[in-house]
Amino acid sequence: MSMAVAAKGEGPAIGIDLGTTYSCVGVWQHGRVEIITNDQGNRITPSYVAFTNTGRLIGDAAKNQVSTNPFNTVFDAKRLIGRRFSDVNVKNDMKLWPFEVRGVGDKPMIMINYKNEKKQFAAEEISAMVLNKMREIAEAYIGSTVKNVVITVPAYFNDLQRQATKDAGVIAGMNVIRIINEPTAAAIAYGLDREGTNIAGKNVLIFDLGGGTFDVSLLKIEEGIFEVKAIAGDTHLGGEDFDNRMVNYFVQEFRKKHEKDISNNPTALRRLRTSCERAKRTLSSTTQTTIEIDSLFEGIDFHSTITRAKFEEINLDLFSKCMEPVKQCLRDAKMDKSIVDDVVLVGGSTRIPKVQQLLQDLFDGKELCKSINPDEAVAYGASIQAVILNGEENIEKVQDLLLLDVTPFSLGAERFDGEMKVVVPRNTTIPTKKEKDVTNVEAGQVCMEFKVYEGESRVAKDNRFLGIFELKGIRPGQRETAQVTLCFEIDANGIMVVSAKDKSTRKRSQITLTNNHKGRLSQEEIEKMIKKAERYKLEDRENKKKMEAKLALKHYASNTMDTVSNISNLNEVDKTKIVDAVETVMRWLDKNENKLAECENYENEMRKLENLCNSMWPKMN
Repeated sequence: MSMAVAAKGEGPAIGIDLGTTYSCVGVWQHGRVEIITNDQGNRITPSYVAFTNTGRLIGDAAKNQVSTNPFNTVFDAKRLIGRRFSDVNVKNDMKLWPFEVRGVGDKPMIMINYKNEKKQFAAEEISAMVLNKMREIAEAYIGSTVKNVVITVPAYFNDLQRQATKDAGVIAGMNVIRIINEPTAAAIAYGLDREGTNIAGKNVLIFDLGGGTFDVSLLKIEEGIFEVKAIAGDTHLGGEDFDNRMVNYFVQEFRKKHEKDISNNPTALRRLRTSCERAKRTLSSTTQTTIEIDSLFEGIDFHSTITRAKFEEINLDLFSKCMEPVKQCLRDAKMDKSIVDDVVLVGGSTRIPKVQQLLQDLFDGKELCKSINPDEAVAYGASIQAVILNGEENIEKVQDLLLLDVTPFSLGAERFDGEMKVVVPRNTTIPTKKEKDVTNVEAGQVCMEFKVYEGESRVAKDNRFLGIFELKGIRPGQRETAQVTLCFEIDANGIMVVSAKDKSTRKRSQITLTNNHKGRLSQEEIEKMIKKAERYKLEDRENKKKMEAKLALKHYASNTMDTVSNISNLNEVDKTKIVDAVETVMRWLDKNENKLAECENYENEMRKLENLCNSMWPKMN
């Protein structure tokens, strides 16, 4: 798949860090990156989408109401995107999510009740909603339409997860000009200071531990060239897993104290999880904190304390697990830890003292680099890559910057004996094109089948199956006489195309990764989702107008009641008429509290109340 070309005349390109728990957006302006605040004044936005009886909520508004609407508030879409329903990680996560996930084929679909109707959404659609929110945040700041975007993914995302993320951008109506690895983006933020000056001649290890994914990347930075030497990680490890351990700890404590099990109550669990998230952050700066939740379950108030030592104890195996990819990364790069110049912390979970201590011990007490903002570094680097690819003017400080990223997994095809024939070894610099000659295993063979995998096992079946394709029209002959070239081509996004060509007949076939094997969305499905997303955007605009009309009526009615009560020269009959009219409006609003009426209904009620008040106005002065 070729790289998307930046569309001209469609505003500046932006960089979006699409996170598991929080997302962040930036843009290059006035010779520097601006990390953009959302409508709540926050520089990071929760990756949450909520569906209610009145409309859709995205970001802070969605997360703020999650405890009262747990079944229809979706988060962790990044933990689902590009995965199969049969994936063991999906099965384990489903036990912790209050919302329902079902398998359609082997594709996980999120089941939601929206406006009293059952709806289903792919993870790509939920991610598209978050991406669209981030674009709206950018457009409100920039003051113009934004089309071109660079989106970040974990370095350890596989081919399907990368493609699914790109599909999410397409569904959101964006032109995705590049998918970039998160630690590489963070390395750009590290490698350029705020004035855009290059930091040169350094070996740098990026330790990126976020809300749901974990990456380690080892780079050499030299005169504007950012060369990735090796990557390692876990796309299913992060701060949420630490939260889960704390939630389980308090569920057990509640059971011991009150002999009641709250593990099957989504509302109670969500309230407890919110408190645990807050406690986790507090324990990064203090050694003890309290959990206080009024009426957590069956009217019982829950009050407890947790120490940093206890938090570290219940998560120690996970914290220790974070050190293994660091060692693997050093081994793959054939680099001794003594020549690593800086160990850079990225991602909110790197604020945890025990994680820092274990990492520092691994590097023999070396001071860790905390000079970049762990929440914003990825969006910062993505924004720089966006302005370069967009070909905008006045970017002299960064226009010569060059990224040389690598493949996270070995890629190849299954041999006739079941072994994996590696064509592209892991940590190969991309973009790349690698070829291997293969031949027929049977006499008279006119068709060859290729099963494509990614992974490190010698046995193909033990690796991740990506897809299957055939090369037909081979010239029949004796065994091992056909000369076929197998070609793996990987673009700058880390997305690949696989093809095979018969040298004698010049017949060529290219892989088509089918939905049932790959979990990919078809072009037709993507187009349907684009139309669906447009409908929801229109609905959101209409709901916003309705909400504004509703609030205007509510404020007018409330102000009228205050005004009438403060006027002494209004006779009792007229005062009663106005009070009765206001109370009628208030009752009507209360009756429709959980659903939005049409704009004209609110406007009609407003008009009637205004007409009555205006007729009394001379008497009210």
